[in-house]
Amino acid sequence: MIVPIHLENQTSIKYDVVIDSLPHLTFNRKVAIVTNSTISALHLDTLVSKIDALELHVVTIPDGEEYKSLETVESILDELFSHKLDRKSLLIAFGGGVIGDMTGFTASLYQRGIGFVQIPTTLLSQVDASVGGKTGVNNKYGKNLIGAFYQPEAVYIDTYFLKTLPQREFSAGIAEIVKMAVMFDREYFHFLEEVDFSKKEDLERVIERSVSLKAEVVNLDEKEAGIRAVLNYGHTFGHVIENETNYSKYLHGEAVSIGMVMVNRLSVELGLMSDSEASLVSKLLTKHNLPIEYDIADVDSFYDKFFLDKKSSNNKIKFILSKGLGSHTMIDDIDENLLKKVLSTFKKA
Repeated sequence: MIVPIHLENQTSIKYDVVIDSLPHLTFNRKVAIVTNSTISALHLDTLVSKIDALELHVVTIPDGEEYKSLETVESILDELFSHKLDRKSLLIAFGGGVIGDMTGFTASLYQRGIGFVQIPTTLLSQVDASVGGKTGVNNKYGKNLIGAFYQPEAVYIDTYFLKTLPQREFSAGIAEIVKMAVMFDREYFHFLEEVDFSKKEDLERVIERSVSLKAEVVNLDEKEAGIRAVLNYGHTFGHVIENETNYSKYLHGEAVSIGMVMVNRLSVELGLMSDSEASLVSKLLTKHNLPIEYDIADVDSFYDKFFLDKKSSNNKIKFILSKGLGSHTMIDDIDENLLKKVLSTFKKA
């Protein structure tokens, strides 16, 4: 299966997302694989056996969201310079969303920009993070606040790499799949209620549909000036949760899962979504062992952190809300008291 990416306002930017067994890849240039210690131990030999290049180097960084930083990017750059990569060289992001985001960001910086390819190894990165060109790192102020829009040359999605993925991380990927369905496709949501993720054909169908939905959005709005912001459903709350827990308690997909439940409660308060629809979303998340509860210690502090979000502007925060299953809206003038009322329902007793 191939899902084409063709950015509507960037006629020169076209690439394919290939969902199949990883093909043999030949590059007439220097190549550096960027991966982490976990994926390196499990799958690096498989990837190396599939690559022919003028030179092939491997840059291995520690595994974990806490290493998604400028310091790690600088360490990758140091290795690229030590191997004398040039402007025609290529980076391969081989790992999950953290690896993909940092590799893409590094590629955008090295000698003012070199090519990179995504080979995602987690479900979350296969259905979401590897597609669309968002790159970046975290800092003390929040998640992905430093970065660039920088598109890959290709994305290769092979479900073989998911065989060694821990169940918790697999579930975290399902959160992003549910996000796409709630925002854009009611029929797809109901399909997800019945799908068997253990079947290869079902899994590939889910990946293809999720990637296709994201491709449609990215093709229209590469830099999140409009509809692409809808892909942040659940993320505005989720990013605050990640920040409050120092990016260590929850996987990204788990925080998004809780964030979807929180923002659905806001949608219900606003009359945009029924209680029964919100319950269906929570039930589907729970079915896949995703968290749907969070204890807010300080409502005012949680509220203030919304304004570190990249979607905030002029002291207003844009919230992505469900208008029932398969539909969405964006609102940036929600009353502070109403927001705090919703947040208070998650406050510790």
